[in-house]
Amino acid sequence: MNSVTTYYLDMRSPEQLIEKTNANGLVVTECKIKQFQFNRFLYQFVGAAWSWTDKLSWTDDQWKAFAEADNLRTWVAYVEGSPAGYFELQAQDNTSVELAYFGLAPNFLGKGMGGYLLSQAIKMAWAWNDPQRIWVHTCSLDHPHALRNYQARGFVVYNEETTPVSSAES
Repeated sequence: MNSVTTYYLDMRSPEQLIEKTNANGLVVTECKIKQFQFNRFLYQFVGAAWSWTDKLSWTDDQWKAFAEADNLRTWVAYVEGSPAGYFELQAQDNTSVELAYFGLAPNFLGKGMGGYLLSQAIKMAWAWNDPQRIWVHTCSLDHPHALRNYQARGFVVYNEETTPVSSAES
């Protein structure tokens, strides 16, 4: 039997951000016109390599309710016109913002772009409705450098959970 460890991290002040400023060619743009189909594409495009499967069975109505909600904002990173990654921020209970989804597409991994994209996500989260904290979770199934990137940008682990997964499920 294998296990999956989930790490919950947060940041309580914008001053905690350890910003990476070298964009390495990334141009980050907010998707101001909400289109659930695009969010679904990004989820599959970025998440396929990391077994993001929770939303694959969602209907159009479920995707629309999630992606077009007032409390969700989406940004896409492009390199030379090609989508390279994205992040979604979800406002919660008027005091926190969750970095709900974050990642780079396979062709853009290992090129020094993750730290810059994460810095942009954190800056956008702090600029949205004056939250008291920004939080994110990652797990041992994500990119091997995901946890390290979050910590390098200033996030701090506040909880860790390990759950057994049978080999039939993994």
